[in-house]
Amino acid sequence: MNNSDIKKIIEALIFCHETPVTLAQLKQALEVEYTNETLRGLLAEIADEWRERSIELVQVATGWRFQSAPQLRPYLDRLRSEKPVTYSRAILETLAIIAYRQPVTRGDIEDIRGVTVSSGIIKTLEERGWIDEVGRREVVGRPALFATTKQFLADLGLNHVRELPDLVQNADAQSAPQLPGFEELIAKASLEANQGDLLDVDAANRTHRSDTALMPDDLSLTDGPDSI
Repeated sequence: MNNSDIKKIIEALIFCHETPVTLAQLKQALEVEYTNETLRGLLAEIADEWRERSIELVQVATGWRFQSAPQLRPYLDRLRSEKPVTYSRAILETLAIIAYRQPVTRGDIEDIRGVTVSSGIIKTLEERGWIDEVGRREVVGRPALFATTKQFLADLGLNHVRELPDLVQNADAQSAPQLPGFEELIAKASLEANQGDLLDVDAANRTHRSDTALMPDDLSLTDGPDSI
């Protein structure tokens, strides 16, 4: 088979698979002795060929997938009967702290937010597949360390935590920073997961693996009692 035939097969494999496809999976299906570099080159060619279409090929943390072009999502939204899942401010701020300063303990989150983090918030984020326990801090009590997962990045359409939007700090260090870009990403991810705007939304095969990132040291989040 020539590269043109291989690219057609790759397109079908990714388009018809319910979750993002990894290079290892492509090798297994193709049964050809292609290096990762060669496969990445073919994927780049496919992505370029689809660039001006309504569907695009993108790489996210868990592999490669086809998804609707971002500029077309307003039109898709008009046909949706359901609304995206909405999360409380407490959940969004907790998730932001974990995402930008991972790995962190519940104590770290409480020190930053200034309020107790309820077990329900942690449970909600774990059940969503967005955070996971990645270890224990070697201090008295050995508290659990939490970090975001690859599924979190994939749901947000990202490949690495470095691609997260910058936080907007308020002049008043005691007030919570604005999270417009982060909140928008979360809203889109919730909507797409519900409606299948992305072509690979199957949460049954989540891969839990964390990446690390740093949050600005002067981040200060304040809020009332946590609620879901």
